[in-house]
Amino acid sequence: MTGWSCAPVQKCDRVDMMSYFPLPRVDATLVPPSVLGCAALTEAALRGADAAALAAMTSAHGAMVFDRAIAAQLMFQRAEGLALLEAALAQTRLMRVHEPVAGAPRLLAICRPGDLMANAPVDCLTGPAGLGLDLLYFDPALGWPEAVPAHDVAFMAAAEPMPEGMLDALTAAWIGWPRPVLNDPAALPGLRREVLWRRLAGAPGLFVPPAARVSRAALLAGLPAGIDFPVLVRPDFSHAGHGLTLIADRAALVAALALADEAAWFHVSAFVDYRSADGMFRKYRVALIDGAPFLCHLAISEHWMVHYLNAGMTEHAARRAEEAASFAGFAFGFARRHAAALRFIHTQLGLDWVVLDCAELPDGRLMVFEADAAAIVHGMDAVGDFAYKREPMRRVAAEFAAMAGRKARRFAALRDFVPA
Repeated sequence: MTGWSCAPVQKCDRVDMMSYFPLPRVDATLVPPSVLGCAALTEAALRGADAAALAAMTSAHGAMVFDRAIAAQLMFQRAEGLALLEAALAQTRLMRVHEPVAGAPRLLAICRPGDLMANAPVDCLTGPAGLGLDLLYFDPALGWPEAVPAHDVAFMAAAEPMPEGMLDALTAAWIGWPRPVLNDPAALPGLRREVLWRRLAGAPGLFVPPAARVSRAALLAGLPAGIDFPVLVRPDFSHAGHGLTLIADRAALVAALALADEAAWFHVSAFVDYRSADGMFRKYRVALIDGAPFLCHLAISEHWMVHYLNAGMTEHAARRAEEAASFAGFAFGFARRHAAALRFIHTQLGLDWVVLDCAELPDGRLMVFEADAAAIVHGMDAVGDFAYKREPMRRVAAEFAAMAGRKARRFAALRDFVPA
């Protein structure tokens, strides 16, 4: 059968694109305009701020167009938000989110134009950890700016799918960037669902549902080999459950494709009933930071499609109590049970920072739904009901900062060792 592909995508070749995209110099005198950024505005929205309140926050701020672009998207005005972002980036592609506390590294996050899921919301980590953070938006049509602000570490925050030429350009920049860089962009294609399951297949104690990227025509002709009903179908490159449908049979598949009339390509994966003995679905979000696992949340729901915001965690004290216990016992429970599987995942993916959405199967294996370098990880939940999350999430941010610090120190030591 033609039209669908589940063959592994190789890391993109490290072609020499420096002549096409000359890299910038580091200018210690360069001070980007200040913005509030994604984390501050998201936290305000989670606290109940409406469109007017978010607008009031941004209108009093220096780079209000960029912040207004974020605020519009948080109010589900995506088209307006993207138009505002385009206007903001026409003025400047460099923004400063916050200064570092004394002695902390400065981070430069390299981003791409797009909606709120186009880049890792790294300010959710850098702010609590006291790191400095600047944003650089890269556009292959424009190349790199002549100069970037002083920074100790860069972080490749851009997520897939990327515009044409961007992945190659970022991969080339990884090699020649004037400061150390976290998250090799050449590894990002390995996170695609149809690649991930093959890359992780066969490891003891680990299961990833078979998946394929399929054209509409091929999917109408039949399911890919090795995948049978029931299946999960979603439009290509969708996240956060957008367009995700559980399909029981061929008739339901035809009906679902008729509704998704704008999508030409889809991801299809086998559905696995991962309910626990009590009939509840439990989804863990785990960050791998330099290979070390940290729990970011546990969402518990009656429904198979689990998202933290719709899992009833606020309404059910028992679910919060279980999540609190999972945080407290993570290092000696979940992380120890799945230590070999988590080490294997880190080795295979080759990323400094990656977030797993996963579950424990009844037979004890770790099932990974998704691996994403741009998933949101935060400690913004209401302090009262979710006070137990504050310290674990502070540790996640601190470990991210420690990783950046280690990278900066190794670079500085090497630079001092090598003669000029």
